[in-house]
Amino acid sequence: MTVLELWPGGGYWTEILGPYLAPRGHYIVGLPPAEDEETDVRAAWQKRIAAQAGRLGVVQTTIAGKAHYDFAPDNSVDLVVTFRNLHNWMDGGYAEAMLAAAFRALKPGGVLGIEAHRGRADQPQDPKAASGYVREDYAIELARKAGFELIGKSEINANPRDTKDWVDGVWTLPPTLSQGDKDRAKYTAIGEADNFVIALRKPRR
Repeated sequence: MTVLELWPGGGYWTEILGPYLAPRGHYIVGLPPAEDEETDVRAAWQKRIAAQAGRLGVVQTTIAGKAHYDFAPDNSVDLVVTFRNLHNWMDGGYAEAMLAAAFRALKPGGVLGIEAHRGRADQPQDPKAASGYVREDYAIELARKAGFELIGKSEINANPRDTKDWVDGVWTLPPTLSQGDKDRAKYTAIGEADNFVIALRKPRR
C-alpha cells in the first residue's frame, strides 16, 4: 500500500507506519507548512526519524496545509490517515480543502482514517474548534461534502471521563496539562481526551 499521513506531530505514528510499510509499501508524510507549525515540533520529528532511518525505511515528505493541497498526485494513494489534526484545519479555515485534497489523492476505493477529539453532541459545533473538540457527526458531514462515504467507527480511544468543559479546552488534559500544577492530579486521573476514530472511503467509480 501507499500510505499518506497528514501532519505527523512528534512522530508517534511514524514509528509504527514506517517499519510496517518499509518491506513492501510506500510511506509519505505530509508536513505542515512552516507557518502552521512551531519549528521545534518539526525539528523533533526530523531528529526522531533520522535516528531510526534504518528501521523506518524510506519516508517521503511533502507539504500539506493551507495553499498546499497538491500533496500527492490524484488517484495515487491507498490510505490517508491523520491523528488529532482536524481541529487545527478548522481553526485555519481550510478543513474542507484538506479533505477534498485527500479525496483527490486517494485511489477509487481508498480509505481516509481520522482520529479527533470528540465534541459534545448536545452543543453546537464551533466552526473554528477553538476548544480542540469536534463533534463526530460534524466531522463525518465535512468528509461527506468532500465525497467520502462512512464505512466504520471505533471507540478504541474513547474516554467517558472527559466532560469537555475545561478552562483551556482539550489542552487542559494530558499530555499538555496547560494548567501546570493546578489540579494536576485531577486532570491526570481523567486522562487524555475522548477521541473518535472514523474510516471513510472514496467510492469506486
